[in-house]
Amino acid sequence: MAEISLPPVPYDATALRPAWARLPAALRDAVAARLGAPPTAVRVAGAGFTRGFAAVLESADGSRVFLKAASLTDQRHLADWYFREAEILGRLPVGLPVPRPRWALTEAGWYAVCLDAVDGRTPALPWEPAALTATLAAYAELAAALAAPPAELVALGLPHLADLARDDILWWGEVAAAREPAPELPHWATTRLPELAALESRLPGYAAPATGLIHCDLRVDNVLVDAGGRAWVCDWNWLCHGPAWFDLAGLLITAYASGLDADAAFAAHPAAVGAPPDALDVTLAALAGYYLTAAAAGPSDASAHLRPHQRWSGERALDWLAVRQGWR
Repeated sequence: MAEISLPPVPYDATALRPAWARLPAALRDAVAARLGAPPTAVRVAGAGFTRGFAAVLESADGSRVFLKAASLTDQRHLADWYFREAEILGRLPVGLPVPRPRWALTEAGWYAVCLDAVDGRTPALPWEPAALTATLAAYAELAAALAAPPAELVALGLPHLADLARDDILWWGEVAAAREPAPELPHWATTRLPELAALESRLPGYAAPATGLIHCDLRVDNVLVDAGGRAWVCDWNWLCHGPAWFDLAGLLITAYASGLDADAAFAAHPAAVGAPPDALDVTLAALAGYYLTAAAAGPSDASAHLRPHQRWSGERALDWLAVRQGWR
């Protein structure tokens, strides 16, 4: 197990989002009309790395909803993500620990989607064992439900992890071939580029046979744990075909950083059943390269906390992999 390592900024305080009052008045009026009255309280979400609006809106009667909104001109990619997420959430099987969509609207050049509000909090790091257990249980439920995905979800034409890996996730081979600048690495890692490239290169082949669906962005900041101890998984715009063990490995990077036995948690989880023996190492290699090269890519127009968190995540994935491989 690793020593405890905390991220540079807590995951519930990484977002830089506009306040409710900064949204166009016509958009606020349109939302108020759908709610039946202007919200009496607005709690902007602190988790996440985009600059899109995201907040819990509370009405005078105590009812609450979660609203996401983005400009169709200045934030078109976010608006597209929110639209895609609404499509996906509306087709996920009923009863799963995911927020359900209520309505969507376009007004004043903005797109907004309203979801059920989850009365929960982003788990703090280091993970409390109970919160991690609840999150792993929620993902077991989700993975089982999506192993044979509903036809209405498949009809959306979702991407496949194997293709996403080739196009955007695998970077160690590029670094080893000097086609991509090398990120800052500990000395021992600079001699391991061939092994890192070889490990990550197996991911597309391992993922290709998978017909089930995975979240593909399962991180602690996309989880909420409610007052009853149930975990909910949010932010579903990256849903794709792939093996559930990929999500599991990505989630457990923060468990490793919390000093918990992440190896045992991976091995014991239903999502790891049938995984190739080196699936965890292959995923850690791929994610370490993805995070570290992204962190070295220069300033982002998203949250200023994005690059430091990518670097921290990449370092934790690489450290976990090194321990498993006996590299240090």
